Amino acid sequence: MKIIAFAGSNSSDSINRKLVSYAASLFTGADAEVLDLNDYSMPLFSKDLEKEIQTPEAIGRFLAKIASADLLLLSLAENNSSFNAGFKNVFDWNSRINPKQFQNKPMLLMATSPGKRGGASVLEAGKTIFPFHGAVIKGTFSLPSFNENFEEGKGIINPEYDQKLKDLVKIVQDSFRSETTAG
Repeated sequence: MKIIAFAGSNSSDSINRKLVSYAASLFTGADAEVLDLNDYSMPLFSKDLEKEIQTPEAIGRFLAKIASADLLLLSLAENNSSFNAGFKNVFDWNSRINPKQFQNKPMLLMATSPGKRGGASVLEAGKTIFPFHGAVIKGTFSLPSFNENFEEGKGIINPEYDQKLKDLVKIVQDSFRSETTAG
């Protein structure tokens, strides 16, 4: 199983990249690649700019990574109850090339934040919007209070949240296996 994992954040020290990397490591026998949105930088989307420059080269590379995946893992950063601007820019450019940018791939959708709601607003927005863009959401996970519940090198240190994510990973992985063997 090929997993493409990424954070919906362009922060160089993204807590969502840390979470999505940890989640990817929980899948047994998978080939996981964690993308960094900073490797796909592009100008701020506008229709005027699109007419001028067409499509940034980075969009083709990003969509090719999505196409190579059997499973997508995405952990969304929440800025002011919405998507991170860096992610939203990539999302907007992608949608101009492929409105179904997630290409009907199964997705585990996550979010975390330093706060107690764990990115709940942006997680709900993604859960609502992404299926219209070709995401087949197999499960969602929110990790609240990241700094108290996650430790670099160890992962989620709160046993309750760690078990919730591990159970979800097992469900997604088992579901994926049964779908691929049935088809």
